[in-house]
Amino acid sequence: MKKYFLTFIILSLLATVAWSQSMSPVGTWVNEEGKAEFEIYACGDKLCGKIVSLKEPLKDGKPKVDENNPNRKLQGRPLQGLVFLKGFEYNGDNTWDEGTIYDPESGKTYSCYMKMLGNDKMEVKGYIGISLIGRSQNWSRTN
Repeated sequence: MKKYFLTFIILSLLATVAWSQSMSPVGTWVNEEGKAEFEIYACGDKLCGKIVSLKEPLKDGKPKVDENNPNRKLQGRPLQGLVFLKGFEYNGDNTWDEGTIYDPESGKTYSCYMKMLGNDKMEVKGYIGISLIGRSQNWSRTN
């Protein structure tokens, strides 16, 4: 009887862990302004994200590039396909932390976390130093 009880407890704990990660940010998202769509995907044991489409992909008839990057060698790379989210680890409570977000409009990289607010809504916050000070956006899942 103890053997069955122990098995039940272990399976219950595993089910709880699986349920707590059921709201995954993996998929395609759009930001509040609708300027771009982003794909969040597994990169090793972490999560990363890239720009998959831009509402206005062209500038002066050519594909937009990372012109605001402080590294001159990277200023010619296309924005579409750019990996701008890196290194996110699951932190419990439907939150992924310890990542960075690159803002191509400013050319700056910030610490960042992602928190699922529901299956199709997510808060993304970029910050410097502590997460109490920073800028948040709510993203919506597109698929």
